[in-house]
Amino acid sequence: MSSHNVDRVSLVFCIFFAQAYALLPPPCDSEIYCTGELLRRVQTAKLFNDDKHFVDMKLLASPDVVLEAFHNLTFGVQNQTITSSILKDFLTRFFDAPGKEFETWTPADWHEQPQFLSKIKDPKLYNWAVDLHRLWKSLGRKITMDVKDHPELYSQIYTPNPVIVPGGRFRELYYWDSYWIINGLILSEMTDTAQGMINNFLYLVDRYGFVPNGGRIYYERRSQPPFLTVMVRDYFRATKDINFLKEAVPALEREYNFWMQNRSIIVEVDGNKHILNHYNVQIGQPRPESYTDDLDLAEHMSEVDKERLFVELKAGAESGWDFSSRWFGGNKDSNNATLKDIYTSSFVPTDLNALMCLNEHTLAQFHHELGNDAAAQHYSKAYNNRLKAVEAVLWNSEKGVWFDYSLQTNSSNFAFYPSNLAPLWAHCFNHSDMQLRAFQYLKDSGALNYPHGVPTSLHNSGEQWDMSNAWSPLQQMLIQGLSDIPSGEPKELAFELAQKWIQTNWAAYSIYEAMFEKYDVNAGGKPGGGGEYEVQLGFGWTNGVALQLLDNYGERLTSAAADLNGFRLIWIQSLFFILALLLLL
Repeated sequence: MSSHNVDRVSLVFCIFFAQAYALLPPPCDSEIYCTGELLRRVQTAKLFNDDKHFVDMKLLASPDVVLEAFHNLTFGVQNQTITSSILKDFLTRFFDAPGKEFETWTPADWHEQPQFLSKIKDPKLYNWAVDLHRLWKSLGRKITMDVKDHPELYSQIYTPNPVIVPGGRFRELYYWDSYWIINGLILSEMTDTAQGMINNFLYLVDRYGFVPNGGRIYYERRSQPPFLTVMVRDYFRATKDINFLKEAVPALEREYNFWMQNRSIIVEVDGNKHILNHYNVQIGQPRPESYTDDLDLAEHMSEVDKERLFVELKAGAESGWDFSSRWFGGNKDSNNATLKDIYTSSFVPTDLNALMCLNEHTLAQFHHELGNDAAAQHYSKAYNNRLKAVEAVLWNSEKGVWFDYSLQTNSSNFAFYPSNLAPLWAHCFNHSDMQLRAFQYLKDSGALNYPHGVPTSLHNSGEQWDMSNAWSPLQQMLIQGLSDIPSGEPKELAFELAQKWIQTNWAAYSIYEAMFEKYDVNAGGKPGGGGEYEVQLGFGWTNGVALQLLDNYGERLTSAAADLNGFRLIWIQSLFFILALLLLL
């Protein structure tokens, strides 16, 4: 083929993809919160420290009135800058501050002394657990009826029951965060609140066909890791509420079907085709809540590359790992790649497929419990097919662990992530020897060499889901997976990791009297960093995991290594000792 023909073919492909991306829908249909000139003008003016602030504001007039007023304000100045003061005046007239969508609420089922506290032997950890239990009250939110009656005035998605939120800028419900929050609530004997949160998710499935990323309309066209089935499982185990289970199962099946119809892909290995899942959000334009971050990242890119980037960033957000070198791809070496090289949808993630595997097994169990034998057999078959697919595509027999699979290179991503061991947590494996092989992989990986937790990766990219951050859900899944191995050494490592993580959390709490969303594995008592926003306080899933570990290991866990006053005393004594030696010399 001549060079001219190659150029023509390239041009045709560019035009095709440009047109395809141009046809992608926006994050939602709102011309205020998700797309349009008003959003662009306000966000690029950078009136607030966080782009999320504007898209969380309440309208003081109907959208039509606000848009007409903005049109009058900008008429004839389309290509000119509107001053920040004029935009601020406009927002003052037509918007109210975030938070008006909530009313004061205290969980009615909260009480002082849940039973799990009695398991905690260390007095300092006991008092800390009391504080964590009390934090549920400060993280509770109830959506006002005005959101239900006038949804056009809010970006908040109405849900009928109060929620426990993560905290900080995350002032609304979030999907996968809530799994660990709900488990913490169950330990706190707040099953009414936990059931209400699950019912909210079932309500969202009825409305959307899946659970959105979070409780805002700008999240409504992407999801997060599908933990709803496991939430129901854990609630059912705690309450034995068979009527609730019966009512929940249809929505769980609907969500499962969404993931199989919209987030599945066929992978062929050794001539055999396997159906697995990946994150894939075919939604255009910058994320409204991170609008200028996306625009800045896309600067100097072609229009086609910009839209590809916006799609992949949303897929990364759907993964919950927003963002990580785990999703870097393209033609660059992973050590030289940056967030511009994100290709989330081109990876088949180990943890997502382990979770789908667990969901299939759990749905089979639910139907067996309810006497639906045909449905139970259907999901058992899906589970067995998943086991085969996970082994064929994700399991690496040479290294003895599971790896994400790249659809670009048709090969495994051999980098370390705690998610490589997610099948241990999900019990998604065919052969029991895989457990001990994965345990050995973890010991040899170098990831256990850090004093304050297992890092999210061993690559320092500057993104928050990489070195040197550690996150509570990843620690809990790893610890649980190890503790389920029927061997003494993995179980003891599970305890050691639990001890390390509790001391990390406790050390930071001793300094800041706060819980954080992530922590630094290299520095005791230091919150994590990196990414698009400052580290957040609260923090829902961190509290939930801490309570789980205190419940599981409370008789053995100690605060001693994390006693900062003791650290300070030892440091001061050592300093005086060194000074005395110097004086003697």
